[in-house]
Amino acid sequence: MTSMRISQLAERSGVPATTLRFYESAGLLSADRTPAGYRMYGEDAVDRLAFIGAAKHLGLALEEIGELVGVWEAGACRDVKAGLRPRISARLAEAEVRATELAAFTASLRGALAHLDALPDRAGRCDPECGFLSPGVGARSVSGSVSARAAVSGPGPVPRPGSSAPGSGAVSGGARRAQPVDVVLPPGRRAAGEEAERWRSAPVTCSLSGDGLRERTARWREAVAGAARAAVPEGLRLTLPVDRVTRIVGLAAAEQECCPFFDFRLHLDGPHLHLEVRAPADGGALLTDLFGPTD
Repeated sequence: MTSMRISQLAERSGVPATTLRFYESAGLLSADRTPAGYRMYGEDAVDRLAFIGAAKHLGLALEEIGELVGVWEAGACRDVKAGLRPRISARLAEAEVRATELAAFTASLRGALAHLDALPDRAGRCDPECGFLSPGVGARSVSGSVSARAAVSGPGPVPRPGSSAPGSGAVSGGARRAQPVDVVLPPGRRAAGEEAERWRSAPVTCSLSGDGLRERTARWREAVAGAARAAVPEGLRLTLPVDRVTRIVGLAAAEQECCPFFDFRLHLDGPHLHLEVRAPADGGALLTDLFGPTD
């Protein structure tokens, strides 16, 4: 029996009304209409939303969830299990690849910091004896959609990974700057070109709600506390101490799991980390809610 309006279902399920409307447009949730045009939902909508939320937390795409909802609605648990198992296995394999790459990136950053800390403090100018960052030390390039660009300055040319040619960007005093190194944390095994602009076409909806949403927001606000802010096209740029990079990368990867309409780009610049966050036009309010306005 239909008994709830959209505001009541949102309150009971913890899913925002905007997301409920999106689920309806995506064919995941149906509603009856009153003569006045108000949406009305039955009790089964609460269970359906719980199933959808659980599937989204497993990283399933909306198309997959739509297929599984039909199986779930038929009531045969064994069929739901049979449909879930290969999908979860595929997500697990992707997560393990990402975890390996993130661990390698983290290790390279720790190694670079340790090498830097071991250098003696000298009043004179840098020279080749400093050996700030040798070729091969630092981040490596992979493909995906969450990118970090690390530009490292040093006393001499540093080759790009996979190239024997030295960097040629001159800085004052005869020192030279290495070419930027692209470091990317991929969300899956899709081609880089296909993934690059995925955030522009992703639905502006978040799978987090209630305590999960409040916790994630608090973690972001703590991570970017004190950041210098500036507007960039379609988003904002935050400048932070570089020692927050591991925390920021972890949060960015987690955020794209629940809010794939956000685009994150990181630039390592000596003691500074520049974080650029973008969102489609209709996601601008959510971006501001999470990261605050530009100064």
